[in-house]
Amino acid sequence: MSRYEQASHVFWRCQYHIVWTPKYRFKILKNNIGKDVFRFIHIYSEKLGVKVVELNVQVDHIHLVAKVPPKLSISKVMGCLKGRLALKLFSKYPHLRKNKAWGGRFWQRGYFVDTVGVNEEIIRRYVRHQDKMEKQEERRQLNLLG
Repeated sequence: MSRYEQASHVFWRCQYHIVWTPKYRFKILKNNIGKDVFRFIHIYSEKLGVKVVELNVQVDHIHLVAKVPPKLSISKVMGCLKGRLALKLFSKYPHLRKNKAWGGRFWQRGYFVDTVGVNEEIIRRYVRHQDKMEKQEERRQLNLLG
């Protein structure tokens, strides 16, 4: 199996590590609520075309490693996930909405995101030596023709 995904005109491997928390980092993601969050993240991610690689729902935060197609921005993915999850949780667990501290919002406003990919040093070396590699390839092509 390839490490890369394929669409009609692109090969890609856009993996992200994303962390987000309930408002005020309340320890609310336990028992059935935590299980539902886990399940709904899988469901909503699949609908967006996002592949869940790793998912860990802690009582006060969520870690998600996901492959996100290049046509989607992380902010769009997070807006959809957090929005849909909040609506679903508030409808399934009405007692959550009654807490005035929520202010009608389930999640903290922001999130953490980092790319998961090739080692930075490898990329820097590649960029640094790209011109040499291109010249070697040109010479190889000329030798094949001549």
